[in-house]
Parts: sequence; structure tokens; C-alpha cells
Amino acid sequence: MLKYDRLVFVCTGNTSRSPMAAAICERLDPNHEIEIMSRGLVVLFPEPANPKACVVMKNNELSLDNHMSELLKQEEITENTLLLTMSEKQKNTVLETYGDDVHVYTIKEFVGMDGDVVDPYGGSLIDYEQCFSELSNLVKKTIYRLNEEDVK
Repeated sequence: MLKYDRLVFVCTGNTSRSPMAAAICERLDPNHEIEIMSRGLVVLFPEPANPKACVVMKNNELSLDNHMSELLKQEEITENTLLLTMSEKQKNTVLETYGDDVHVYTIKEFVGMDGDVVDPYGGSLIDYEQCFSELSNLVKKTIYRLNEEDVK
């Protein structure tokens, strides 16, 4: 089984879901041997994380205070890079933009589930809290799967 050296969480604007997932992953797997990043597919200029995402993260003792959105770049994708998107549409965009030889899955697909992680953008703080909760569960399963594959 391929051992990944970089894990990139990908969403549209890199201001909510993917940076939340990356921060959760950093906390849940502090001794990771893999580089953890977050990137967006539509980033015209760097922006800070969504204020509601920041509040939810602070409420969970995490921080996005220093986060600035970044566009996913071709040079960040190697044969040992795992890209986890939040939606099937984003996965398809990655395949169309960066080639079909990249290791890309939706985060739910990677852990054996169906569906997308709903974008909380424009929603209430409760929507962001629900997104955080869902991402926490998915990231735990992702870490388990990555560690399981390391053994094989």
C-alpha cells in the first residue's frame, strides 16, 4: 500500500472546511509523520479564515487565527500526496485541473462513506458547529485508515 507523505484537505475557498479539517488533524495526530495542509480550488487572493469558523475552532480549543487561504498548486501534488476534498464536485475539479493520476478522494469516500461535507458558508454558527463535529468524526476515521495502511 502506498505510504503518503503529504495530506492536503481541499475545499472551495480554503476559508472554512479544509482549514478546520487540517487543524483537527494536527491536534488528533500530533506525532504525525505526514505533512498536513489545506488548500482551496477558487482562491483569487489570500483571505483569513471565516469568522464563524474561527469562533467554532476557539470553542474547541483550536485556532485558525494565522490561517490565510491558499490555492492548490500543481507543484504541491506528488505521487505520495493524498488529496481529500469535501465534495464530489471538488474531487472532479481536482481530476480535471491536475490530472487523473493524482490520489484524490472525497473525505467521506476515503473512510467508506457516501455524500459530501456540507459547506456552512452563509449559515449560522450552529451550521459551523455541525460542520466541525462532522469533520472531527471524519478526520478521526481518516487518521485510523492512514495508520491502518501503514501497517500493511
